[in-house]
Amino acid sequence: MKIIPAIDIIDGKCVRLSKGDYSTKKIYNENPVEVAKEFESFGIQFLHLVDLDGAKSKHIVNQKVLENIAKETNLSIDFGGGLKTLEDIEIAFNSGAKQITIGSIAVQDPEFCFELIEKYGADKIILGADCDNRKIKTSGWLESSDKDVIDFILQYQKKGIQQVICTDISKDGMLQGPSTELYKEILDKTSAQLIASGGISRIEDVQRLKEIGCSGTIIGKAIYEGKIGLQELEKFIENA
Repeated sequence: MKIIPAIDIIDGKCVRLSKGDYSTKKIYNENPVEVAKEFESFGIQFLHLVDLDGAKSKHIVNQKVLENIAKETNLSIDFGGGLKTLEDIEIAFNSGAKQITIGSIAVQDPEFCFELIEKYGADKIILGADCDNRKIKTSGWLESSDKDVIDFILQYQKKGIQQVICTDISKDGMLQGPSTELYKEILDKTSAQLIASGGISRIEDVQRLKEIGCSGTIIGKAIYEGKIGLQELEKFIENA
């Protein structure tokens, strides 16, 4: 199972929110490259980089942070937030993203996203299935939709998408444990390579997600708040 730390960016700084609420912003480091280098030094190979300014403004904003991390590390970066146009997506790939995560645009303009899958290949695109009470949310989680998370994933699986990041927004940043039952249902009803996100608060949560069959997990606040040590993650990776 992939261990994928998250770096969320506002104003070029590494931050975390609670339940996606921008008013809860907490700055953890003003230099995201420093953070990424530290992750890499503990054997981590993957990074989930989110442009929160981009998600809110609906166009890419923090591509320079992506570019700098890609230049300074060998991390395999998936990048999301504000990717609404082909131009923005090209900027993300040209700035060093190995994959992009599509979320809002996957709800709002499926045909465009199906074209992206054709153009870049399904292995380059991760479906962001961020939900609250099972309903997919968009635009930095500021807007709601009526799409059920399972139906949403199945819609894109028909087009070849296999990798899915699912965040239960009610759990995100709360350090109260992940939505294991929801993830089990997704794994049971779809063939997704599921990357679980939201609520991970201790190394036992990570182990449990591995046991139920998740292909990866995104960990954010638990690292920044010292609930899960990088040494613990290094050991988990070595044992895996």
